[in-house]
Amino acid sequence: MSLTEEIARRRTFAIISHPDAGKTTLTEKLLLFGGAIHIAGAVKSNKIKKTATSDWMEIEKQRGISVATSVMGFNYGDYKINILDTPGHQDFAEDTYRTLTAVDSVIIVVDVAKGVEQQTRKLMEVCRMRNTPVIIFVNKLDREGRDPFEILDELESELKIKVRPLSWPINIGAKFKGVYNIYEHSLDLFTPNKQKVSERVEISSLDDPRIDESVGETDAAKLREDLELIEGVYPEFDEQAYLAGEVAPVFFGSALNTFGVKELLDCFVRIAPSPRPVTTEERVVNPDEEGFSGFVFKIHANMDPNHRSCIAFVKICSGKFERNAGYKHVRSGKVMKFAAPTAFMAQKKSIVDEAYPGDIVGIPDTGNFKIGDTLTSGELLHFKGLPSFSPEMFKYIENTDPMKSKQLEKGIQQLMDEGVAQLFINQFNGRKLIGTVGQLQFEVIQYRLLHEYGAQCRWEPISLYKACWIESDDAEALAAFKKRKHQFMAVDREGRDVFLADSGYVLTMAQQDFPKIRFHFSSEF
Repeated sequence: MSLTEEIARRRTFAIISHPDAGKTTLTEKLLLFGGAIHIAGAVKSNKIKKTATSDWMEIEKQRGISVATSVMGFNYGDYKINILDTPGHQDFAEDTYRTLTAVDSVIIVVDVAKGVEQQTRKLMEVCRMRNTPVIIFVNKLDREGRDPFEILDELESELKIKVRPLSWPINIGAKFKGVYNIYEHSLDLFTPNKQKVSERVEISSLDDPRIDESVGETDAAKLREDLELIEGVYPEFDEQAYLAGEVAPVFFGSALNTFGVKELLDCFVRIAPSPRPVTTEERVVNPDEEGFSGFVFKIHANMDPNHRSCIAFVKICSGKFERNAGYKHVRSGKVMKFAAPTAFMAQKKSIVDEAYPGDIVGIPDTGNFKIGDTLTSGELLHFKGLPSFSPEMFKYIENTDPMKSKQLEKGIQQLMDEGVAQLFINQFNGRKLIGTVGQLQFEVIQYRLLHEYGAQCRWEPISLYKACWIESDDAEALAAFKKRKHQFMAVDREGRDVFLADSGYVLTMAQQDFPKIRFHFSSEF
């Protein structure tokens, strides 16, 4: 296949949602249809012993939540699909924000009973900033929930995007009978089964008597009425408007019961975009260019606990990636060769000889990479848009076992490379401070340090409002500020000055008293 054909058959997307909407379960069922797994695992279930493929970390299996983005690639028909299953919990939002820079489209999962929740709104804002095309999957229709029309109205008002249903449910909850596929004009009947797919009735038109035979006259009449209303209220589905991020197609189903998922997948591979051009600081990079380019959007420590290895996830943006070819690491200026680049199926890895735009490749990392690094065939490019946000929760980290200080040091360094949290050194007392966006992060760090590095730590509370990066063109003003605020000064891992404000009032006063100092709330400046 030529480069253009390889690009055209790729679909790289993220699945995002509020916690518990069914995101990881949907991922499992997509893998099932792609033949990538033969039995779908459950996120948390007493009966199904297999845990979800994408929740492979020990802490994820115990808690029943995703704490890290996992990458899965598989073939479906003529298409190569790359799924990134992201954490829904807001304490891990930063991992999700970064992942959204590496995908071409997004599937948002919404719970039919709960509707749009706060985390979903936040994630939609990130999609809107980048004009990322969005498909919405309304999940859990086999449980009691809200009226589908009410859900559509809420999606439009809360997510600030036009919607167009491409499938429609026949009843919900205990009376749920199936889904009419508007996109393909077929009827799918519901039989609750967590491992198999339900039956499909081919129909010629909405007047087809087979609809009445399959779901009963009353429900068939309501279905025709609903569809008439949809055709009257919502304009025809426009593929270009979807690709521009203006319209979101909506599908209904039950991921747990493998229902409505195939309709979603079949439509998705046909309409979702193949890899798109990416903007760098220098120019726009097109996927079909000859020269290779890609960027690191995530680093994961200890994917294989036996080897203590770090892996840098690289999203390929243009050209063809080849094993053992020399590529330029733009930040360091070094040329590097990779003997064992890998493709992923969550934790399982297989070595790849070549990869194309849209693919995610794992590169063993011995401390060479940082999030946001660029690899190219030689051109100096810098990809934009991988920020670290100012943390809102802080604790001192202390070693509880002096014999294990080396392990603790290494563990902190590798976990900070992942971008799960940020490390600051307090200039006043030299103590290490960890800053996160959520309380759960501290538990995850403590758990992983103990179980992956054999190092024990304890947390000591500190009351801080915000950490912000400071800079100034006036060296004297900067020195005066640091002298006045020396108790609240720290440095980050890059050696940049950070001001630790202990209250909103203190921060506002500092901004007023020192007009020559610039305060930044994300590390990208």
